[in-house]
Amino acid sequence: MDPTDQVAIHEAMEQQTITITKAGIQATLNARASILAAANPINGRYDRTKTLKANVALSAPILSRFDLFFVVLDDCNPESDRQVANHILQVHRGNEAATALRPPFTLEQMRRYIRFARTLNPKLTSESQRILVHCYRKLRQGDTMGRSRSAYRITVRQLESMIRLSEALARLHCSDEIQPSYVQEAYRLLKTSIIQVETSDIEVDEEDELGSAVGGADAGDDEDTVNSQEMMETQPSINPGEYTEEGQGVSIQRPTGVLHVEDSKGSSSGPYVPRVRKEAKKKTKISFEEYETITNAIAGHLRAREGEDVIDYLTWDQVMEWYLNQCMDDIGDSLERLEEIKKKVTLVIRRLIDVDRILVTVGEAPQLKREQGKTLLAVHPNYEVS
Repeated sequence: MDPTDQVAIHEAMEQQTITITKAGIQATLNARASILAAANPINGRYDRTKTLKANVALSAPILSRFDLFFVVLDDCNPESDRQVANHILQVHRGNEAATALRPPFTLEQMRRYIRFARTLNPKLTSESQRILVHCYRKLRQGDTMGRSRSAYRITVRQLESMIRLSEALARLHCSDEIQPSYVQEAYRLLKTSIIQVETSDIEVDEEDELGSAVGGADAGDDEDTVNSQEMMETQPSINPGEYTEEGQGVSIQRPTGVLHVEDSKGSSSGPYVPRVRKEAKKKTKISFEEYETITNAIAGHLRAREGEDVIDYLTWDQVMEWYLNQCMDDIGDSLERLEEIKKKVTLVIRRLIDVDRILVTVGEAPQLKREQGKTLLAVHPNYEVS
């Protein structure tokens, strides 16, 4: 479409009117129509790593005016491919009756049903209004907490979309009232149509969270950790078959007999006990969407507390407590879910400090893990909160 025409349909899609100014006369005409649009992706294939806007080259204002999106992907599936091939062969052979659908209602019956449904004007009940407000808040909260890489930003238009979908479902059931179940179904449809960008998971070192603190390590870690060079210098020569590497650690096969190590003066230091390296750090996978959600929520909250004159810093524990309060609807009464979210938030905060450099510590970094909760956190000055 021409860019001028795209701008012209904004009013029609939102207010269902068209304003025309001609020869000094301004007229507003009704344009009560439903718009069903279809578009092919750029380069002929939908790219899951890009947003819907980047795949179909439609402007954000137009995308936000549609109620629902349905992305049809051409995934390779043996069963569906077999059915499509069989249908095409039946049509090619002229046997269309074998593949024709047999609907339970005739075309005339469907037209009468639709005409009657359109005459209904369902009303919102008080319970449906409460659920509608709650669902809209959840959509807005999800958009604010990092899901900005979806098809569009959640605005008041999506609230109007849920109202229209709830009314349509009530008419579909020939009901004069919009029941809470209709609102829930409208919310599910709208949430499903918010296409998320497919991204790879984020791997976070779990041992960092368990064994060390920001900018330091617990005492005693150096005694248990031996690098490969030190092992080569301190260990005597042993046959190659006596040390085998399995998985992430080192499996030791003790040599026959007793092995003694002598120092430079020739004195024996007793039986040799091999020193074993610590196992490699365990990795915890966090989905990119969840990682982005936690990151944007924490960074946005900390940046909002930065005033013009005085900056109100929060400690690690205070940030954790604030985020858990935001997730109370998701946590509920489940202690397992609470511990899971606490662990993920701790890992993400550590990565934001050590790897991504989105957060910085204020003052001296703690040397022990037990002092971690008192660490003051701030957003890096060069980071732009989305």
